[in-house]
Amino acid sequence: MAAINVIFGCVMALLIILFTISSIARYYIKFTLFIVLSLIFSTAPLPLMFLRPFDPKNALIPAALLRMTARMIGIRWTVRGLENVDDSRGAVVLLNHQSSLDLYVLAVLWPLMARCTVVSKRSLQYLVPFGTATWMWGTVFIDRGASSARSVLNKQSEAVKNHKRKLLLFPEGTRHGGDKLLPFRKGAFHVALDAGAPIQPVVVSKYHFLDSENRRFNSGEIIITIMPLIETEGTNKDDISTLVETAQNKMQEEFSRTSEETFPRFSMH
Repeated sequence: MAAINVIFGCVMALLIILFTISSIARYYIKFTLFIVLSLIFSTAPLPLMFLRPFDPKNALIPAALLRMTARMIGIRWTVRGLENVDDSRGAVVLLNHQSSLDLYVLAVLWPLMARCTVVSKRSLQYLVPFGTATWMWGTVFIDRGASSARSVLNKQSEAVKNHKRKLLLFPEGTRHGGDKLLPFRKGAFHVALDAGAPIQPVVVSKYHFLDSENRRFNSGEIIITIMPLIETEGTNKDDISTLVETAQNKMQEEFSRTSEETFPRFSMH
């Protein structure tokens, strides 16, 4: 046992040294912590989730644990626009997609938006037990590009309309770390029109602290902005292109502004 303790101590000391002196080592250590702790904290409450399956409230305990993890690896956040959340009705929530670290953004949003359900690619569902946990807190899985995706989203339109769900989608469809948002797909906007529900843009400033290409993962701050609702009343399918353009322009403007605001704070660290 003493030998094991010595070996463990040496390994931990080596990791601490590498974490301190090497940005590449810090990148891999932080991402390993992100993956391992997210897996543990998301799935530990699973037994409780079975008491009320597919209820968005099942995400609240994992969310609290995930927020703690985010602080542990040096991510801080500020939320703006809480006054724009209207829990008296459903909405289609649009969120820009930068990294797997967006899981932390979801963990911040879940307690702030009642009945919030996330749309994700179906492959996530098969990552047991993490996929099982996300399924139990109401994540909607779709096969992107498949005809079945449309029917799944049609059912969610009913949930948004009749059960006041907040349906959160990533309109860019894929994650990226650039300065410009990718062109938005129209699926989320069809759901909003079918449900007669407003669109709720949510913008997360750029992850200046993260550079996957150069293997850099430092500490940093993000701004999460919940923007005013974009009403869809009085619009129809012929207006979708205009609706998409309006939402994209508003989110791009906010993304550029808040990313510029957080960049000086990052550069001082």
